[in-house]
Amino acid sequence: MSPTDTAPPHPAPADALAGALRQLLGPLARLALARGVTHATLDELLKQALVDAADRQHAALPPHRRVSRISTATGIHRREVTRLVGELRDGAAQAAPPQRSLASELFAHWRTHRDYCDRRGSPAELPRQGPAPSFESLAQAITRDVHPRSLLDELLRLGLAAHDRERDTVRLLREDFVPSGDAARMLRSLGNNVGDHLQAAVDNVLSDAPRHFEQAVFAGGLSAASVAEIDRLLRARWGELVDALVPALETLIARDAAALADAASDAEGAAPPPVPRQRVRLGLYALAQDLPAPDAPESPR
Repeated sequence: MSPTDTAPPHPAPADALAGALRQLLGPLARLALARGVTHATLDELLKQALVDAADRQHAALPPHRRVSRISTATGIHRREVTRLVGELRDGAAQAAPPQRSLASELFAHWRTHRDYCDRRGSPAELPRQGPAPSFESLAQAITRDVHPRSLLDELLRLGLAAHDRERDTVRLLREDFVPSGDAARMLRSLGNNVGDHLQAAVDNVLSDAPRHFEQAVFAGGLSAASVAEIDRLLRARWGELVDALVPALETLIARDAAALADAASDAEGAAPPPVPRQRVRLGLYALAQDLPAPDAPESPR
């Protein structure tokens, strides 16, 4: 028996698995209905995802055996499997990898680096051009492949910054990178953030020991005012965490790049050292909603 034939070490009880899947599918169904996505489209996307996952699991098998194994594992007809595998091979159904967001990097750098903050630690209003600290120097600290004016235009388009033309200064309008009025970007953010969170949770479920940090706190019996107070506390703590994480991540990226450059120079014609390929997404979420009303007491007979 090959490794791909082995069953999961701890199969989940059918009822518990069905319940978990129902909870995951409910919000997706609500989003699909709100955006006019029909069952046929969802069915095709689900088949693509199932075939892609099964194809990756059985990548070591020869093609003719792999199609049969995928069909058995997914319950999808062999002809459909062949079609979907072909589309996946051609890249027609492949999900795009997460794109580097220069706007979000600039936003985070502006919020967390002392050179671009005022005495209170808030993002300072910056001259658009000139030596540091200016918006131009801030943009160039993120990338020199895109003109600072283009990055400013993107922040303005997203409603994240304002440009005072008379004084020629730029200031942030928001504390969080949540673009307004940009449905495509918000949907990409949904896919990236929730997708990675779900990926981490599934990895933890399928592994003997948790591989990723994933924790949450639940509380009930709160008033709307108390929930608002918790929201303020959470946003403040998240700001503190971001202020610590962003500089640390930038330092680590620079350190790894320097180590790679040193290793490449020491190789002297040998095979180049492997490029770091790890990525991380660090997040925090909160949900506040009404609890179902308690059952009404029966009327006395």
